[in-house]
Amino acid sequence: MRFPLAYRIVQYCAALSLVFGITLFYHRVLHVNATTVALTFLLAILLVSAAWGLAISVTMSLVAVLSFNYYFLPPIGQFTIADPQNWVALFAFLIVSVLSSHLSSRARLQAQESSARRREIERLFAFSRSLLESGNVIQLLNRIPVQIVDTFEVGAAALLLGEKQKIYHSGPSIPQLDVERLKTIVAREEPFVDAGASLSFVPIRLGMRSIGSLGISGPILSRQTLEAIGTLIAIAMERARAVEQLGQAEATREGERLRTALIDSVTHNLRTPLTSIKAAVTNLLSNSSLLPAQRSDLLNVINEETDRLNRLVGEAQEMAALDSGEVELKVEPHPIQEVVDAALKELKSLLGAHPVKISIAEGLPRVMVDLPHAKEVLVHLIENAHQYSPKDRPITITAEAVGDFIVTSVADQGNGIDEPEQGLIFEKFYRGRDQRFTIQGTGMGLPIAKAIVEAHGGTISLTSQLGYGSVFSFTFPAERRPVTA
Repeated sequence: MRFPLAYRIVQYCAALSLVFGITLFYHRVLHVNATTVALTFLLAILLVSAAWGLAISVTMSLVAVLSFNYYFLPPIGQFTIADPQNWVALFAFLIVSVLSSHLSSRARLQAQESSARRREIERLFAFSRSLLESGNVIQLLNRIPVQIVDTFEVGAAALLLGEKQKIYHSGPSIPQLDVERLKTIVAREEPFVDAGASLSFVPIRLGMRSIGSLGISGPILSRQTLEAIGTLIAIAMERARAVEQLGQAEATREGERLRTALIDSVTHNLRTPLTSIKAAVTNLLSNSSLLPAQRSDLLNVINEETDRLNRLVGEAQEMAALDSGEVELKVEPHPIQEVVDAALKELKSLLGAHPVKISIAEGLPRVMVDLPHAKEVLVHLIENAHQYSPKDRPITITAEAVGDFIVTSVADQGNGIDEPEQGLIFEKFYRGRDQRFTIQGTGMGLPIAKAIVEAHGGTISLTSQLGYGSVFSFTFPAERRPVTA
């Protein structure tokens, strides 16, 4: 309290000093007519009124009238007026100065109110934006009181959700913002302000129905702002519920789609090897006159188809582990050439005479990867290029540094992938519509490669053009080289 009072005294002293300064200047330094002096006084009074308010400017007007009368209206040096016309001039000066002070002060207050409204609108806008950042109802309810405190600079906030009878606080609970008072506001369905206790309450209404209430302690907000906050909260809660329901519906549809894809994949990919195994076993059991070479061929069929079944089950298990985050990566620095060599070594028998070109830039930093999983990414991509491109056209493997990553690409010269299918190629169990019944596969290789790359903090992408082939590119983080002085 001492500082505002002292500051107010300084303002009064400054205003009166301005009057004395004008008087001294025109009385001793520059001699002008009375009209000039009066206009100078009016200008000073308007400036003081605009800056410091009506009370100081009125006091200044009275002192200026006395000074004007004593020093500039004849007889000089007396508080009397010889010419009756000067009485009119003196009272006109007083009325004009007081009215001008009032109008200036009124304009100042209106400007302050407009500025306050603008700040409230800006805060409401910031609050509404923060409400849109959460699509989860529980997360939103926990964030709302904190956001109100941060945005509107109040002491504390408490939100009561009517249907759950649960309070969400911005921090330690405030005794005045108890559940009973918040329930009362829900029943009253209108804002309530307790200025003495610095408390504000507003119902949260959705349409004509109250779904909760909000209590705020600290600086009192305007009724319009309180009602706007309540409306924004209701809309945000309804939006979050709608987003959750939409997400649940989308998850249900995605689950149905994956289940259908899984059934289709299992039907196609399991039936074929099982049919081959069943036919081979039946032939072995029913035909005792088979030659040793024929029996060996049938046993090889059983062995190969069993491996195929085992691979299908293994890929499904690996995909499930990657999706659930159960795979622990042992990340170490390795040259990208080592990863490429390991993948080609594993695919040596599959590739056969299929030409492979390797172009790796010199001086590349090592990549931070789990070597077995990094090799698996290249195995899937090279195997994919081998299956879907002519055997006499080369597969090209390239690697280069881009920023903090090493970009590795596997390019083929096959038929390419149609643009509508490019967005689906990394989906689980998806296989191209033209190849799903002509080329063996599970539709799991590319999704597994994508999951492994993303687990390393990298990205994978596809560039393809019909008739010219496809290029699969993926990134792995590069080893950070020490900075030398």
